[in-house]
Amino acid sequence: MVLQAEEGRLIVAAGPYRVLVATAVPVERDAVAAALDAVRAAGGAPGGPVVDPVAAGVGSALAAAATATALAGAARDGTPYDLVVSAGIGGGFLPAAPVGSLVVADAITVADLGAETADGFLPVTELGFGTVTHRPPAALVRQAAAATGARAGTVLTVSTVTGTAGRAAALRARHPDALAEAMEGFGVAEAAALHGVPVLEVRAVSNPVGPRDRAAWRIADALAALTEGFGKLVPVLESWRHHDDDR
Repeated sequence: MVLQAEEGRLIVAAGPYRVLVATAVPVERDAVAAALDAVRAAGGAPGGPVVDPVAAGVGSALAAAATATALAGAARDGTPYDLVVSAGIGGGFLPAAPVGSLVVADAITVADLGAETADGFLPVTELGFGTVTHRPPAALVRQAAAATGARAGTVLTVSTVTGTAGRAAALRARHPDALAEAMEGFGVAEAAALHGVPVLEVRAVSNPVGPRDRAAWRIADALAALTEGFGKLVPVLESWRHHDDDR
């Protein structure tokens, strides 16, 4: 088995297992690519997957559209993806997910898809439509968390980033297992589900969820944590197959 390499891409010629990594913006994609380059520089590991990082765009709708387009194109070309990973930085709920830490989603939940009523928020499922949560393969979540040192928990997808203590408290009240929030995971998961492909979400925490304080953001630190964490995740992706899930 021959290991091939390109910048920002890790390829094993005889390995058909393919992973699409969807980030929001190019700097997140580049942080993932840096991890793949480091694995390549260290010699890689025969039997590993093809890992393709792409910047899919900001927000759930654009992320879903771009991910679905990539999945459809790969399937059309006879090289379908076997796993989709939503990766990037995001806000963390203190004290469980401090700045610089890594979170792996055991549930990818859209937090604000539904209706506001006099009795509070109703998720879209209680209105009789759709879904609000996608659950990544349990075995993969456990292996990813163990390999990277990440905490496993719910990652919320929001259309409006939380900027007040009140909204942070309301989200935690509705989602007590939430560790982080971001803007793309649910869209990526919806696209993966439509194509019958399992999904994983990995977030490096750049700021606390709560009052908007740009001075408290640590984007560079979070990107570094994403690179380090994804480098540790690659061996998990090398060994995992979705039919090994033991849920």
